[in-house]
Amino acid sequence: MAIKNKKEFRRNRIKMRIRKVVKGTPGQPRLTVFRSNKQIYAQVIDDLSGHTLVTASSRVNEISENKVTKIEQASLVGKLVAEKALEAGIQAVVFDRNGYLYHGRVKSLAEAARKAGLKF
Repeated sequence: MAIKNKKEFRRNRIKMRIRKVVKGTPGQPRLTVFRSNKQIYAQVIDDLSGHTLVTASSRVNEISENKVTKIEQASLVGKLVAEKALEAGIQAVVFDRNGYLYHGRVKSLAEAARKAGLKF
């Protein structure tokens, strides 16, 4: 069997390795990150019930209207997801980098969420 996309295959292997350990519970849900070439998305998920509790993305009007770099955009999304999570009564989460390296946009989102009050 030929692998069509080696980068995606590698990321999926890393993602499954992380997912074995990182589980979201109702008390401490999972904050997962997805980044495309242009946008970045964050979700807070309760894995036991299989529900998404909070979402935030760079496609929201207040973020997409700003002409900023993608790293600054990621930090705005991190701040937004933290604010929404705190409103929903979630103080602590487990961070799931989703197979991406903890660097650049993923790191920027995580640090902004921490600074805004989320604990992980």
